[in-house]
Amino acid sequence: MSVILQVNNLSKQFDTIKAVDDLPFSVNKGDVYGFLGQNGAGKSTTIRMLLTLIRPTSGSIEIFGKQLSTHRHEILSKTGAIIERPDLYKYLSAYHNLAIFAKMSGLKVTRKLIMDQLDMVGLADRSDSKVKTFSQGMKQRLGIAVALVHNPELIMLDEPTNGLDPQGIADMRNLILQLSHSMGKTVIVSSHLLSEIELVANRMLIIHKGKKVAEGAVEELLDPSKTMVLIETSNNNDALGKIGLLHPQWPAVIKGRFIQVNMDKSLVPQLIGELTGMNISIISVQPRHSLEDYFLSLTNADSHVEFIAD
Repeated sequence: MSVILQVNNLSKQFDTIKAVDDLPFSVNKGDVYGFLGQNGAGKSTTIRMLLTLIRPTSGSIEIFGKQLSTHRHEILSKTGAIIERPDLYKYLSAYHNLAIFAKMSGLKVTRKLIMDQLDMVGLADRSDSKVKTFSQGMKQRLGIAVALVHNPELIMLDEPTNGLDPQGIADMRNLILQLSHSMGKTVIVSSHLLSEIELVANRMLIIHKGKKVAEGAVEELLDPSKTMVLIETSNNNDALGKIGLLHPQWPAVIKGRFIQVNMDKSLVPQLIGELTGMNISIISVQPRHSLEDYFLSLTNADSHVEFIAD
């Protein structure tokens, strides 16, 4: 699998705030690459640096095998993007919005080109409707059509489901999968909606306070044989010591009122039996292997309930 984007030691400093801190990652051709982090983690700042909207403080960005700093126009001509909400002309129709952006990209505009793009995002039947009459989900889909009108190889979507209702989120998810599976595009999706990324991405990067905390294939990072188990006992310090003696190969630490153990989920009954056999009373056992739990185990495990409620 060829690398389409390579980032090395990328940093961005705003006065006293380091928004992105020595960040490395790579995106392979054909990936749906999930770029995950809580609000303020540095996702949008990174995307803006990838699109040359802001200048990095340090580090390098290579896209399509070329340095972004010296081949900006060539790289961006093969890149499409939506940053937050798309900028559209709300008093013009979907057709005329897309025609304007196609002309700005230097394309020869034909009705077939415009209608094919609108059909791809499910808006062909609303081609003559003014954008001001569109729902937020429809605007997002029109924004995708704008980003794709010049047939880019790489697409960057920054929080594409912001403000969407459940149906709009589902439509956006299906469109992202279509871009990857049917059209062969490489897609970077920046989001804090972790469950959505779990459904569309094949690889992902998790950042926290501007730093990388994990990167890899989703199926490997969420491998059930590497489940995070939260165990609450009557004496966590004693239990932690016994787990260390019985299974030194399992990383185990105390997190708040829990012992966090990284282990194979199928061995949980064995561990509970061993601890109770040593007179350790078990209060609760909570296996965690969803993307939310994995993310929170790397960033802020004690805020699980608060984060999910948000």
